[in-house]
Amino acid sequence: MTNVHTEQKPLVILAAGGTGGHIFPAEALAGELKKRGFRLGLVTDRRGSAFKGALGEIETHRILAGGIAGKSIPARLLSIIELAIGTVQALILFKRIKPACVIGFGGYASVPTMMAASLNDIASAIHEQNALLGRANRLLATRVKRIATSFADMRGLPEGTKEKVVLTGMPVRPAIAKMRGSQYPDVEGDGPLNILVLGGSQGATVLSEVVPAALERLERKIRDRIHVTQQCREEDLAAVGRAYQASNIKATLATFISDVPERMSDAHVVIIRSGASTVAEVLTVGRPSIMVPYPYAADDHQAFNAQAVDGAGAGWIMPQSTFTAENLAARLDSLLGLPAVLKKAAACAHQQGRSDAAAMLAGVVSDLVNETENGGTAA
Repeated sequence: MTNVHTEQKPLVILAAGGTGGHIFPAEALAGELKKRGFRLGLVTDRRGSAFKGALGEIETHRILAGGIAGKSIPARLLSIIELAIGTVQALILFKRIKPACVIGFGGYASVPTMMAASLNDIASAIHEQNALLGRANRLLATRVKRIATSFADMRGLPEGTKEKVVLTGMPVRPAIAKMRGSQYPDVEGDGPLNILVLGGSQGATVLSEVVPAALERLERKIRDRIHVTQQCREEDLAAVGRAYQASNIKATLATFISDVPERMSDAHVVIIRSGASTVAEVLTVGRPSIMVPYPYAADDHQAFNAQAVDGAGAGWIMPQSTFTAENLAARLDSLLGLPAVLKKAAACAHQQGRSDAAAMLAGVVSDLVNETENGGTAA
């Protein structure tokens, strides 16, 4: 009788939960690691909903976790207890499944899992989607071996952690990555001027109020060339439609835009909130953007994202406090009248963007697994 030995592939655990900004890079990494033959597992909190895509195909473990920011003292104490219990649950889980590497994606749903990895001396890394290290990742930064970042200019790093940083970028959807090589459309002449307005997953009322009023202020010869594609909230659709109709501006409005990659490729200017996923997509395609950071985001992280893009010459930040029809009209008038400025910003955006972030992130994981298997020590 012949004994056949099949070597089992290393197990990589992804720690993620909460918003799509945390879930999407985990899903992208899962798809890339699956191609490379790794075994995968997901650890999330018990409040997480059903996962789709690559995450929905792997074994999921749920533990206790609770956020602390913005809560009352009694609620914070309860969350601390939940985090402690979740850490014990993760420790027990890791003793049973023995992962080779654990990578977290921010948010308090990842904290117990990452703490357990540190206590068990398991190789670990975190991925930060924003230009400012999030609170959970700041708590974990000194305990992990690698800090994968989406921006070259990273803020909020604890002292002594800069040598851990690896710039991987923020993974984007395959449909967006395919548009990476698309040429910036010609601004000169009398052809259409395409403006894409995205307000996040549900649109943004401030964009619905300001953008139509700003475009109405532009000279007629410019207005006649403009075609706007704008994402709006359901309750804003009718009013926005009436505003564009009154100013005779061609507009396509929807609560959900199914062909964002194509619209973004065709855009001369994109007007957006500055969440990590949206910014990454705009940079990957290489389009100049006017960014209006959501002023109530945790630690004002959207402002840091916008500042990073602005500083790279790839777009322009407009704080919501100064985002008026008059100011936006003045900005658009100057930009649309200076094609060379738009082209340069598009080139800078393309230079900052990357379509290989998932592969880069998978490389970080592979390196950690190899170091562990070759006798390297985890952080």
